[in-house]
Amino acid sequence: MRVPMTEYLVIDLDTDRWVCRVCAQDMGSAHETYKKGTLVYDRDPREIHQPIIDPDRYEYTFSPDPTYCRILEYYCPGCGTQIECEYLPPGHPPTVDMLIDVEALRAQWERWGVDAEQAHVYGPGPDAQKYTAELKAAGRVR
Repeated sequence: MRVPMTEYLVIDLDTDRWVCRVCAQDMGSAHETYKKGTLVYDRDPREIHQPIIDPDRYEYTFSPDPTYCRILEYYCPGCGTQIECEYLPPGHPPTVDMLIDVEALRAQWERWGVDAEQAHVYGPGPDAQKYTAELKAAGRVR
């Protein structure tokens, strides 16, 4: 059974693994953070939040200072879907936003006797999966 955990992540309770909901890419043990199985892009915040006033004339431009802030974007290595984004001070390790008691999750869904993917219908639908299949067929994603 697969249990949706976020818009783009499920936990496969048969294998205890994080899985991408778009392309079914395995992203590591569900007993650890899914972020270990992602591609990470460490962004300069000025790329996202461009200065409002001229940075040549003013020290403070309303754009985050990269010496105080960085943006980490997490992507599925299979299809490139962005899974998460977080703002952190430079040098701070990635946050652990979810640690799941997999055994308790399994027991809960077995007790309920409901297919979790039928109960939770949010997230990417058949169009996203079809698009990813087309990209794989074209050799653009693995």
